[in-house]
Order: sequence, then structure tokens, then C-alpha cells
Amino acid sequence: MITTLSSAPASVTLEPGQSLRTAVDAGTWLQVAEGRVRVMSPPGWFGDTVFTAQTVLDEGDTHHLPHGGWIEVSALRPAHLRVHAPAAALAAVPEQKTSRPVMRFVRLLTGR
Repeated sequence: MITTLSSAPASVTLEPGQSLRTAVDAGTWLQVAEGRVRVMSPPGWFGDTVFTAQTVLDEGDTHHLPHGGWIEVSALRPAHLRVHAPAAALAAVPEQKTSRPVMRFVRLLTGR
């Protein structure tokens, strides 16, 4: 089962076989509080080829996402994941939150 969200929650709990697709801003950190997950990075370009990188994270591991975009987190074991937004996003007032590059792109795609 895959759940898709337009913005990442601060905390995620997944059972094996469950996945979460969500948009994140550049500079976001993922922290695995318990369990094991596979993270698919936002799509990137290598020459004229689109690619995504996969990273497996175990309990206690952290992962930095230097580029914003859509990620997919899949549970390999029951997992609890914390999502740490970049400092600039945390300091933003609610009106500025929708001006983040990823969220502007989401609004363009969804027409909202």
C-alpha cells in the first residue's frame, strides 16, 4: 500500500510493505527511530538520463536530502521515521510556507 502526501509529516509509522510518497524541501533530514526503511531519492539528471538513488536505512541512521522533490519511503521492517524540515522552512511564517519551491511546484501540478 502506498500513501501519497503533498507535504511530509514530522513523524511516520509504517508496517512492512507500506510506502509513503511525499514532497520534501532541499535540506530535509530523515531519521529512523526504529525499524528499517528504503528511501528512493527525488529524481535527478545524469546527462540526459533521469535516475533515482535508493538508500537502505536501519534504526538510528539519518539521511540528508540535499535536493527537494518527491521521495518514497518503504518499510522493510516495522518502522518509525522522523522527518526534520530544513531550518529555513521551520522559521517561515504560514503565508511563506506555500512559497517554498517544492510546494509551488505541487500547486502548479494540482491547480491549487
